[in-house]
Amino acid sequence: MNVLAIDVGGTNIKILATGASEPRKFPSGPEMTPAGMVAGIREIASDWKYDAVSIGYPGLVRRGKIVAEPHNLGTGWIAYDFTAAFNCPVKLINDAAMQALGSYQGGKMLFLGLGTGLGSALVMDGIVVPMELARLSYQKATLEDYVGQRGLLRMGKKRWRRHVFYSFAKLIEAMFPDDVVLGGGNVTKLKDLPPGCRAGDNANSFVGAFRLWDSTIDPSKGSDVISIEPSPTPAS
Repeated sequence: MNVLAIDVGGTNIKILATGASEPRKFPSGPEMTPAGMVAGIREIASDWKYDAVSIGYPGLVRRGKIVAEPHNLGTGWIAYDFTAAFNCPVKLINDAAMQALGSYQGGKMLFLGLGTGLGSALVMDGIVVPMELARLSYQKATLEDYVGQRGLLRMGKKRWRRHVFYSFAKLIEAMFPDDVVLGGGNVTKLKDLPPGCRAGDNANSFVGAFRLWDSTIDPSKGSDVISIEPSPTPAS
């Protein structure tokens, strides 16, 4: 099966198809609608052939359905029919869970994505559970307001790094994972990684998108989790 992997971000829409050597992308932003995204994908992927689509969505997905509009994009996502738009089967998953799916090596893994916002997922013995840690109350706002892109721009790198280290240490202490993966584009803005963490790779989102069609549980069939076999080696 050839799969088109779509990573929906607040800054860019990135895509990769089975057998393609390099991903392609185009800008997103606060005015990006699902119809606009599909039109952009059709334009830059016109020479790719695919039988199914995986979409990593930056927001709440329940049982394979979008249930909340994104914080950093336009509107209209909840009711949009992606299966009709792409004219093929589509699986939807939270974008952080998709990258976690591609980053998992075994045991109990906490994934934290430092990007436009804060993505999060927990994987335990091959069960991927999306989370919304970004919305946790933190100081005068939410955790995302301090460790996401807005916090970085507002406070500068030095203060932003302090909040990342402090808040992530608390999350790790509470969840006691075997492995912690820090993904997202802003990981490169950390001088050092917090103790016990390893850097992920945004390319693992595509690995997760392809693995989504090999999983034993289909999120569109009434489950909020994905069951996979752990990879014995780091995904790349």
